Amino acid sequence: MVNEPSDLPAPELRKAEWVRVVLDVPLPGPFDYKCDFPVETGMRVIVPFGRRKMIGMVVELPELPAYDPSLIKSVELVLTDIAPLPDHWLRFARFAADYYQRPLGEVVLPALPLSLRSVTAYQGKRSAGGPVARLDQRRAPVLKASAVSAVPELNAAQQLAVDLIIAAEGFKTFLLYGVTGSGKTEVYLHAAAQALARGKRVLMLVPEINLTPQFEQALRARLEPVAGIGGVAVLHSGLSDGERLRAWLRVQRGEARVVLGTRLAIFAPMQDVGLIVVDEEHDPSYKQQDGLRYSARDLAVWRGHDLGVPVVLGSATPSLESWVRAERGQYQRLSLPARARAVSLPTVRLVDTRRLKMDHGMSPHLLTAMRERLENKEQVLIFLNRRGYAPALHCASCGWVSQCPRCTTFTVLHRTTPGRHQLHCHHCGYQQRVPHACPDCGDQDLQPMGRGTQRIEEHLGELFPESRIARIDADSTRKKGSAQALFASVHAGEIDILVGTQMVAKGHDFANLGLVGVLNADAMLFSQDFRAPERLFAQLMQVAGRAGRHTGHGEVIVQTGYPEQPVYQALLKHDYSGFAKHSMQERESAMLPPFSHQALLSAEARDLNIAIAFLQSAKDTAMAIMEQQLSTEMITLYDPVPLRIVRVDNMCRAQLLIEATHRPAIQSLLRHWLAEINTLPESRKVRWQLEVDPLEI
Repeated sequence: MVNEPSDLPAPELRKAEWVRVVLDVPLPGPFDYKCDFPVETGMRVIVPFGRRKMIGMVVELPELPAYDPSLIKSVELVLTDIAPLPDHWLRFARFAADYYQRPLGEVVLPALPLSLRSVTAYQGKRSAGGPVARLDQRRAPVLKASAVSAVPELNAAQQLAVDLIIAAEGFKTFLLYGVTGSGKTEVYLHAAAQALARGKRVLMLVPEINLTPQFEQALRARLEPVAGIGGVAVLHSGLSDGERLRAWLRVQRGEARVVLGTRLAIFAPMQDVGLIVVDEEHDPSYKQQDGLRYSARDLAVWRGHDLGVPVVLGSATPSLESWVRAERGQYQRLSLPARARAVSLPTVRLVDTRRLKMDHGMSPHLLTAMRERLENKEQVLIFLNRRGYAPALHCASCGWVSQCPRCTTFTVLHRTTPGRHQLHCHHCGYQQRVPHACPDCGDQDLQPMGRGTQRIEEHLGELFPESRIARIDADSTRKKGSAQALFASVHAGEIDILVGTQMVAKGHDFANLGLVGVLNADAMLFSQDFRAPERLFAQLMQVAGRAGRHTGHGEVIVQTGYPEQPVYQALLKHDYSGFAKHSMQERESAMLPPFSHQALLSAEARDLNIAIAFLQSAKDTAMAIMEQQLSTEMITLYDPVPLRIVRVDNMCRAQLLIEATHRPAIQSLLRHWLAEINTLPESRKVRWQLEVDPLEI
């Protein structure tokens, strides 16, 4: 067995002849093994599986195996370098596996740092006792005390919210609904300090990695006097393997009393949790889009219920799911109707572009406002949720457009270095140099079509040569720490004009930002996805909220060809509740979520007909199950259809939507259905995925 670090108390182990183990494989499991070592549930073991060895986790100690004992293999090694994962953590993992219809092993193992589930990390001459022992032998980073920040006085609405949260006995879900700049973070910090003072721990989730540095700084400055130096641990996918392991161990050993992270942090192995916070709870980033397709926000509510602790969901634009639950009384709504500072919300102006002469996608109104703000030494943010130089390259002579050879979509024109351009596919990763001439007609006058952040940045440099311009998007922040450095430059006043995508739209408190200009917002208006207006409104409200947070005379200019649309009319008045009421009426009349529940079966194959045939067989199977066991009145199965972008990386994609008026009905169908799908002959010809509560259809 691997020796455990000396500072860990040895777990009380008992001899178990048989163990039930889950593995990270796409098979139902669990798998029975014979065990000659002392072991407990929640411990990891190295076991043979087929022709390879794998690390699994013991989830049960049965009296007898489920199979012929003579056919059962033996556990090769029990790993005791970390304490067993507690029962409440395994219970939480089981719920996630059951609800999202995935094998338990595909929940449990990926939740661990990579080295804790790698056999090679424990075998061979270089293993030296395993990754935990090696990490403990290294010198840990010296954790310095943060400068203690002053605690601002709360306004009446903030104080009421804090009082209600800390007075909650046991589980309760609060929807903290506050306008941008209303001081939701202060409510989190005050409630967290109270939980820590009671000897409890706090889990705080944020939607994106780039938001963690500023939150970590605030948490350390405010909570370390209670939590202790180093009492804050950060967990997200941007950490190196060693960084993630060190942070995870601090959480698991109880050294960290505050855990801050993105969606994966919901699986942090915390004990004595007293408060769970989900900031920007509406954000789609909380939904995992591959593997276990879970919603960290929804799991946070379940985990709070299971542990009997309050959960705070915060947003200026709550998801309609959370808003409806608050309307029904399932969540308690806490409102912060005004900005924390004595400043007004920004003025929103809609610029009708239908009869205007535009300058590279920018109206005269926007350019004039930019000049005025820059002359007044204020910062300007130009928001365009489209990275790259241009969405496509085209030939005016013959109509050729830069098409990805692997996907049914265009390649995006990117400027790699000044004077050099490449074509990138944002779906499959395909790249190629820009052709010298049109591949179809030979015309050398190829032109960019549309605008991305790179092209806007370039043109603004020509219009405002004396201004300092920075671009923040997924391309400019690829290097580790680059996003943090760019945001620091903006906060330090070293940037005059900021061009950015959704990365800049939320969570950032820019002290000197006076003007926000929004380009190309109409692109989301007529999407096939029924959630598109909700996403657009949230995005616009969030980015608008960056303006005038300290000065109080901020301005937002939204360019649109459809100013009469309800989304824009609600934005003019900062009227989320009015927008939500209108949207809920539409959703309820069409029986769309949150008034129904959905699941999505997707399939990929080289030939679209094969994917469609598989989905049709799956639908027929589901109909047969429903006729035999379930009420067909509660469930609707739609016909298989190709996706809007049919082919990605030479794989054709299609989907089958299932809808139900009652959640238990759809869950019951899915449990029966999954077992049958695996037996379909067509299932061997496709890659398929089942998603519960899909966000994109």
